[in-house]
Amino acid sequence: MKPPPRTPAGAALSASTLSLFKATSHLLAGGDRLVAPLGLTSARWQVLGTIMAAERPQPVAWLARDMGANRQNVQRIVNDLARDGLVDFAENPHHRRASLVLLTDAGRMAYEQALVLEAPWMDRLAQGLSVQEIATMQRVLQVLRDRLEDSDPPPVD
Repeated sequence: MKPPPRTPAGAALSASTLSLFKATSHLLAGGDRLVAPLGLTSARWQVLGTIMAAERPQPVAWLARDMGANRQNVQRIVNDLARDGLVDFAENPHHRRASLVLLTDAGRMAYEQALVLEAPWMDRLAQGLSVQEIATMQRVLQVLRDRLEDSDPPPVD
């Protein structure tokens, strides 16, 4: 079967998708290796970062939404972080069963240590790229994310 015709931009985006998947996979694997000495994984690091970035304590469902992730996966990671003493739970005045997730001092310290390790890694990865090129990539990724979040999934035949 012959593939349907595409716009030039659609064809270019399609060709870039495999590279994006591979880059994501390598970033996650590299992140796992980077923060392993801290007892973290990329996923745990991402959850800690989402908690740090929040203006106030949030329940797991809100953290998952902010991450663009599955609530059940985030709940599993939060439970692991709680078991390791990196997060704790507080009563949610708006929802009895959806506790708020709080960073402990150990969680804050682990996150800050991860950032110390990350800085030289990101500097190495950014070598040879201009700030403008990186800003363009960030803008394109944000537009794609927004469009993906706002659209229905493609139909399955």
